[in-house]
Amino acid sequence: MNDQQPHDAPQRAPRWTRIVPWPARMPQLPARQWKVLGLLGAAEFADHYDIGLLSMLLLQIQRGLGVGEQEIGVLAGIIRMGALLSLAAGVMADRLGRRRLLLFTVVGYSVTTFLTAFARTPIEFTIFQLIGRGFLYAETAIAIVVVTEELAAKDRGFGLGLLGALGACGHGGAAIALSLVETIPYGWRALYALGAFPFLFLAWLRRSLPETARFEATRRERAPWWTPLRSLATAYPHRLVALLSVAFLLDFAVGGAVYLMAKTLQEVHGYTAGQVTALYLLGGVLAIAGNQAAGMWSDRVGRKPVLIMLLLVMGSAYAGFYDTRGFWIAPLWIAQVFALQGVTVLVRALGSELFPTSYRSTASSLRMVAGTLGGASGLWLESYLYGVLGSHAAAITALLPALAVAALLVWLTLPDPARRELEEVSPERANS
Repeated sequence: MNDQQPHDAPQRAPRWTRIVPWPARMPQLPARQWKVLGLLGAAEFADHYDIGLLSMLLLQIQRGLGVGEQEIGVLAGIIRMGALLSLAAGVMADRLGRRRLLLFTVVGYSVTTFLTAFARTPIEFTIFQLIGRGFLYAETAIAIVVVTEELAAKDRGFGLGLLGALGACGHGGAAIALSLVETIPYGWRALYALGAFPFLFLAWLRRSLPETARFEATRRERAPWWTPLRSLATAYPHRLVALLSVAFLLDFAVGGAVYLMAKTLQEVHGYTAGQVTALYLLGGVLAIAGNQAAGMWSDRVGRKPVLIMLLLVMGSAYAGFYDTRGFWIAPLWIAQVFALQGVTVLVRALGSELFPTSYRSTASSLRMVAGTLGGASGLWLESYLYGVLGSHAAAITALLPALAVAALLVWLTLPDPARRELEEVSPERANS
């Protein structure tokens, strides 16, 4: 299918793209594609602001709600299980349309983020965040599908990288929030209340976001609701199992490392909240480029070699960060974030590119579910290993070899969709 309409000539990158660092010249895209990237990028920024708040403010939330040290991993693991709720949204997006479900998820995570500000107990906090994560992960999964379906084969990696970079800027917003937590009224609660701001652009999103042409071409008005799930299980079963295994192992290995990073910087390395913010903002400018670099490089040389390289770099950087002191902390932090951003972009790309349009959103959501189960399992195991090994650093390091297994699975089992049209990579099959 041709992604570019003849009357929509390629244009230079709009001004809003300047908010993210770019390591090379941006491609020229049709105005429709730039608009879609801008709209989804704004939603991703808000999405990742909320996700970033939990890891950034973990120490303050722990103190405010009276959460014990060994309970931290369990609480974070339960919250991550909210991604299980996103699978229903993915199935509905394959039946009702990407646009309609995106709007629904924006409303959902705006409301639950706002309600989190009023949580009185760890249980209430966990419930609000659990439900909110379902909406957040569903929004991201569907946004990835829209970018995959809208952009031409040669530009898909770039588009997904740019979307990831805009989401990473949301983490930057959470880092700025951390610097304010000790000075603003109500502390971390006020910062969660600000998470309702996506409502401000909801009307703009509703009016401006188009439905993808690929979805319109494959719409099945009377297909049973379970059709996408059945198709996913029967059309490409080996590909599905391999991808879900990679997603599970990735989050299993690094889930605890990500959640405990800001807390470790403050408690172990003696950083103040302001210094953590400075590291996340100054170092993050370099690290954010990992999204764009991974997308750009993988468009040129392939998704698989770039993904394998970044997985190995990420594991080494995490091991160094948690087992090192002094000067090397900041460079290792930048290296792990750079690699993590790139890995995230490429795993998301594979999760949407390797399956047909009629159940692409379902596949993207199921990939997030697998990652969530892996992340929750890793967090729970990290909590157990903390009690056995005596430190978070030792517990996290013990989980990192799973990244090498994920790299091996990528190398041996998955096809490379870079620079290939979606219909060539994953044609619709009769039993789907």
